[in-house]
Amino acid sequence: MTGYRVERCQGAGCTTFAQIAAPTTTSFNNSGLTAGTSYSYQVRAADAAGNLSAYSSVASATTSGADNAGVFTHRNDNFRTGQNPNETVLAPANVTPATFGKLFSCAVDGEVYAQPLYVANYLIQGGTHNVVFVATQNDSVYAFDADANPCVQYWQKSFLGTGVTTVPPGDTGETGDINTQIGITGTPVIDPATGTLYVVAKTKETAGTGCSDNSPCYFQRLHALDLATGNEKFNGPANISSAITVPGSGDRDSTCPAPPGSVAFCPLRESQRPGLLLLNGKVYVAWASHGDITPYHGWVIGYAAADLAQAPVVFNTTPDGGLGGIWMSGTGPAADADGNIYLITGNGTFDTAAPRTNYGDSFIRLSPASGLSVADFFTPANQSNLNDGDLDLGSGGAIVLPDSAGSAAHPHLLIGGDKQGVLYVIDRDNMTGFNADGDQILQTVPISAGPACITCRIFSTPAFWEGKLYVVANRDVLKQYTLANGVLSALPALQAGDVFGFPGATPAISSNGATNGIVWALDTSNNGTPNGSGSSAPAILFAYDATSLNKLYSSPASGAEAAGNAVKFTVPTVANGKVYVGTQTELSVFGLLPN
Repeated sequence: MTGYRVERCQGAGCTTFAQIAAPTTTSFNNSGLTAGTSYSYQVRAADAAGNLSAYSSVASATTSGADNAGVFTHRNDNFRTGQNPNETVLAPANVTPATFGKLFSCAVDGEVYAQPLYVANYLIQGGTHNVVFVATQNDSVYAFDADANPCVQYWQKSFLGTGVTTVPPGDTGETGDINTQIGITGTPVIDPATGTLYVVAKTKETAGTGCSDNSPCYFQRLHALDLATGNEKFNGPANISSAITVPGSGDRDSTCPAPPGSVAFCPLRESQRPGLLLLNGKVYVAWASHGDITPYHGWVIGYAAADLAQAPVVFNTTPDGGLGGIWMSGTGPAADADGNIYLITGNGTFDTAAPRTNYGDSFIRLSPASGLSVADFFTPANQSNLNDGDLDLGSGGAIVLPDSAGSAAHPHLLIGGDKQGVLYVIDRDNMTGFNADGDQILQTVPISAGPACITCRIFSTPAFWEGKLYVVANRDVLKQYTLANGVLSALPALQAGDVFGFPGATPAISSNGATNGIVWALDTSNNGTPNGSGSSAPAILFAYDATSLNKLYSSPASGAEAAGNAVKFTVPTVANGKVYVGTQTELSVFGLLPN
């Protein structure tokens, strides 16, 4: 049969690893290999008679064995736990100022708000390499070698061109939200089975039908890119336009007219901040506002991953009202093992009585069984106060906890926080809805109890590992809460000493199973935005022992070993011995220093 045989070699010995159709569209999982050991992959072409070519016909590459096949989605998994339990290289013993630091950087053309994604052992440009994918606000996606020093770029895809630019923040009416330009903000998602990266790009266009310098058009498009080449696939891109409507009488934008009795999606007003979700063959994308400039709504739109030309499924959080944005500090909608989708909305209209169509300031469980519909929800009893005081419930994202974290009575838990500085512990099987006389969820835990901060507003998403929840609120320290039998400790079990500026941090966890846990967090307070410090300076990467919260490492605030200048709400990516940090001008790569 025609095709290619891949052989994996260690020393002089080689074994058949895979049969593939083409040498440019396959990724390989190194699960089970010895970390730090070199393996080479050799590809041999086969003709119709099954005769194999010589090894020399295709270049081979060397990679180190490791257990992590990749980081394909925001915060590592669809539960959004933030944990990578397959890290066999980095450990508390070797992450020290003497042994760990910045290795190299890769220049990019715009700020990196999206989390870098990672694919291990990918066959690209004639060799097998670990590859990191980076999206920028200049509407570019890059594929870099994840290990090569100096940096090696495999491809760059730009969505700009003649008459096609990024969107100036001032065009949205708000200039303190995103720093200098708006292009790609939300974290893409990768489907390793098909070798595809899905990403939403926002553009301003003065060329094309109905578009001019005096009357520009604004577009958002969902792209499906081949991991090996950056080429468009699956009938992409999908144009996410005002042609997408839902029934309703809610707020409308005059620039995005809709038929009577309906509300249209408005590409200019809607901010695609949350990470994308790939679930059961669909790519789900969520939106909020640019700095609360009205009119806007929260939207979730799902596209068939294998054919972006198919009509999408659509959900609007406030079709008969307004606002209800889904931003969650960049965290993507979560999903459980049964395929339910979880999100948290911000300020907006809420219907206190049934029948309900508006869900501002709410935790929502969406069922994708038939389109997208609300299967259950929780809205705090003080929702009107939250809305009036701009105390968004959805200022952070939700995480789905593993069943082992729950109790016999409540095995399925959901946790998220808000601008009040409150953590909500919710039974996913009975989210309890709205109760004006008082909330009936399992727990509310104010994290201002025993803190370093006063208000402790949560602009981040907790991480979860081995029965412990890790939180870094605004102008607060890293705190560790314990969760036992479905009950979260009322006070932190431990807390570290470093105070993070605005907006706090969304932590990431690396571990080798239940051992060698490390908490990674970025201080991005000097992110340049007017609603931040207003100045730009390097992001600071912190590493803490996940068990004791002893500080292991912090990157310098200046000099060649510092990370690039900070970007608000960014999340580090930890994979196979390296930590990848998106910044204003570069991908900064940290790892074990050469001997």
